[in-house]
Amino acid sequence: QVQLAESGGGLVQAGGSLRLSCAASGLYNTGWFRQAPGKEREFVAAISWGGGTTYYADSLKGRFTISRDNVKKVVYLQMNSLKPEDTAVYYCAASRAPLSKGTVYDYWGQGTQVTVSS
Repeated sequence: QVQLAESGGGLVQAGGSLRLSCAASGLYNTGWFRQAPGKEREFVAAISWGGGTTYYADSLKGRFTISRDNVKKVVYLQMNSLKPEDTAVYYCAASRAPLSKGTVYDYWGQGTQVTVSS
């Protein structure tokens, strides 16, 4: 069974950084998504199981970086220059399907809250 657990969320001031972690039970194509209050869930970034392919939401490219450590089975989301509008619950998700920006993810973590204060 695929299990995912996010960690690393918290409260940070605007301009600060956070690194989120997604610990997985195996090696999967993995995506990060976020959902702000009153808004739909949106794609943030994705990485192939081997780490060779990455995708980013155009609006976040340059500030967010996705990476992985396959020995630890952890996928990271490094978030820099954070803005109040980045405040959301961040979820990681896993898929066994080929990775693309439109990959449908079958497995989801519980989410971790990120709050950016102005």
